[in-house]
Amino acid sequence: MEMQTFTVQPKDYGLRLDVFLAKSVPTLTRSRLKKETDNGNVRVNGAVVKAGYTLKAGDTVSFALPQPTPVEATPLNIPLSVLYQDDDLAVINKPQGLTVHAGNGTGKETLVNALLFHLDKLSGVGGKLRPGIVHRIDKNTSGVLLVAKNDTAHVHLSNQIEKKTCKRKYLALLEGKLKTPTGRIETYLTRDNKNRTKYTVSFSTGKKAITDYRVVKTYENYTLCEFSLQTGRTHQIRVHAKHLGHPVVGDPEYGYAKQKFHLEGQLLHAYEITFQHPATGKEMCFSAPLPAYFQQVLEKLK
Repeated sequence: MEMQTFTVQPKDYGLRLDVFLAKSVPTLTRSRLKKETDNGNVRVNGAVVKAGYTLKAGDTVSFALPQPTPVEATPLNIPLSVLYQDDDLAVINKPQGLTVHAGNGTGKETLVNALLFHLDKLSGVGGKLRPGIVHRIDKNTSGVLLVAKNDTAHVHLSNQIEKKTCKRKYLALLEGKLKTPTGRIETYLTRDNKNRTKYTVSFSTGKKAITDYRVVKTYENYTLCEFSLQTGRTHQIRVHAKHLGHPVVGDPEYGYAKQKFHLEGQLLHAYEITFQHPATGKEMCFSAPLPAYFQQVLEKLK
């Protein structure tokens, strides 16, 4: 590890340690810096402290910077829909059924394998199994996904997501009819005690999750709904839709056991993303059309 040392100046007196680190080490995301702090790789005056530690003028902050891990995933010729790319980033339209990156029991054919084959370079901030991956969507959710081609772009885009300046919109077909045309769902999400791969709503513990929704079209027994993420928790829209009493059609984990459309996964599509380009500062917006199987269900409902 490469050691970096900073002396806290009077202008930074009273800052939280995590805020100071975000300013001092801009090449790493805030979540990564918190992880390094929790792991004891960040010290103040030689002592291990928490991320919320309040700094004093003259404090010495030392940070053991982890060395980048080389990419080790294997390039595979998996079809990939690239909506846009330049030297800093790419925007991908991920198909349903493709896992974003390798994990326990996910197999070897992932979006990362496809990215390594089709793109000329990827950032290394995410580590050897997640090169270029700024954020994720579930395996059976389709739609737009941001990919970073270098570490500077990766950190810039990740910070936009953390600060909620990157806007993401989804379309989902829900069971039943919603009572109100718009609304906000604000809860905490925590792991399900009976199934640790699933999440459930809590009002006191877990991670705060906020989702805005807007009814797009109502059918006889279904509702096409737009969701806007204010936070980015795992399974957030799917859990919140279930909490509303209107789960996403075809959702194998949170939906109804029986559904008449013979779907392979939930009808949830990340259709639009808006963000600031990490190099030019220009606002960019990309959208992906609904996949054919989603459109076919809507046609049947007409």
